[in-house]
Amino acid sequence: MAKKKILKVIPLGGLHEIGKNLTVIEYGDIAIMVDCGIAFPDENMLGVDLVIPDYSYIVKNKDKFKALVLTHGHEDHIGGIPYLMKECTIPVFGTKLTIGLVKFKLKEHNLLSKVALNQVSAGDTLKFGDITVEFIHTNHSIADSVAIAIHTPEGIILHTGDFKIDTTPVSGNMIDLARFGELGKKGVTLLLSESTNAERHGYTQSERSVGKALNDIFISNPKKRIIIATFASNVHRVQQIIDASVRYNRKVAVSGRSMENIVQVAQELGYMKIPKGTLIDIDNIKNYNNEHLTIITTGSQGEPMSGLHRMAFSAHRKVEITANDLVVLSANPIPGNEKLVSTVVNELFKRGSSVVYDNLADVHVSGHACQEELKLMLALTKPKYFMPIHGEYKHLIHHKNLAMEVGIPEENIFILQLGNILTVSKNQTKQNGNVPAGKVFVSGLSVGDVGNIVLRDRKHLSQDGLIVIVVSLSAQNNQVLSGPDIISRGFVYMRESEALIEETRQVAKEALDALLLKNVTDWAALKSEMRSAVSDFLAKKTKRSPMILPIIMEV
Repeated sequence: MAKKKILKVIPLGGLHEIGKNLTVIEYGDIAIMVDCGIAFPDENMLGVDLVIPDYSYIVKNKDKFKALVLTHGHEDHIGGIPYLMKECTIPVFGTKLTIGLVKFKLKEHNLLSKVALNQVSAGDTLKFGDITVEFIHTNHSIADSVAIAIHTPEGIILHTGDFKIDTTPVSGNMIDLARFGELGKKGVTLLLSESTNAERHGYTQSERSVGKALNDIFISNPKKRIIIATFASNVHRVQQIIDASVRYNRKVAVSGRSMENIVQVAQELGYMKIPKGTLIDIDNIKNYNNEHLTIITTGSQGEPMSGLHRMAFSAHRKVEITANDLVVLSANPIPGNEKLVSTVVNELFKRGSSVVYDNLADVHVSGHACQEELKLMLALTKPKYFMPIHGEYKHLIHHKNLAMEVGIPEENIFILQLGNILTVSKNQTKQNGNVPAGKVFVSGLSVGDVGNIVLRDRKHLSQDGLIVIVVSLSAQNNQVLSGPDIISRGFVYMRESEALIEETRQVAKEALDALLLKNVTDWAALKSEMRSAVSDFLAKKTKRSPMILPIIMEV
């Protein structure tokens, strides 16, 4: 008798966090992934560049995985692809712009020839054994966004991706609400819906409203050079900035690697229309008067290496901020980035420029659905079971409450942890088991070799510094030939703390001598005793706890 196939949904990223979205859908011996993103490090992840999901479950079961399907081209949905593909190659399916951005990313990692990239359109379906994947047009802050309907013998699993309901999009059609309604009539077993704006009341404004606000800014500042920072991936926003610049006879220069890359890809694929002669190289801005220039840059989140940050701190080679500049931050700070943005805004003001930020003008709208849109999605699709995704715990709870408002029983709503297995059927859905999941840190070219212990040590060093104790012992009789010598890094400035350094040296010497008198020659014991004695002394003397590193050399 054939073994009964079980439908499983396994979130490996995007729960209790913003970013690194990745969900596994598995039925028998066939599995697919929806999205494969990154998250950006928080202030405690010292020296970490990116955070990616733990791929160990996927790698272990790589023969099951037939496809990675993508909802859209944002970094938190596609940024992890190169790191996964270095461990196992899986065919990738996405819409035209999304695949164009993935291609650029794989090229940077020298993986383009190894990965099969497949372009699809909204309305297309793909079949992988008993799983059929359908792509449904949505609206978001990047073009070519789709939701994913996964048709299985146990019913439909519907994954919304990131979405909003924009009735007047800048280009293309509004979200395909009719198809969501049809799926609802057919019967959706499980809905996975994004939760980013689940705390916000009402509806998200149309992207087109930003165009009106930008137009007003151009009219009101005819003599100033206009510098606008926004998300590079928001092709529609960049297009509206270019349209306004053309309307008021301005040339446009772009700054920031990601902005340059996306403008290039979007133009090549036809998602951005720029009249010939409008776009100029950033090197040539010195040839134009302020009133004839717009600069579009990265750095709307205050990122330290971004174009706007370098301009604000006079570190940009091509752009110097002056009183003749108007700087517009066309984005709201992502939670956790408020301090970075505030620092950049302050520096811009110090350089005499005018700055439009936060809610001073309607120069930004979200790409994510607010409460009324989330409830409309729930009402249209009428899912039997519901799992909120893409958000911190508070967002998931708010989304759960919205689902209960529209009539979904609480026992049919699942707030999972990363790695939890949700077994899904038409009659019973429940959390059942776990797989490995978590955060993997990317630091430079290294992936996964920075863990919690290394981060703890980095934090310790950053807060209290380092004391190194150096001792030379005779190889013949373990006599002390030199030392202990004390070296301080990040703890105290040695020239101004000679007395403290000498006292520390004496404490280390006494601890070492006491053990040597007892004929203790084990280096581990000698190091441990010196470390303990110096640590206790400095804690009492300074109320600080530097990292203490004893070094013994045999001569």
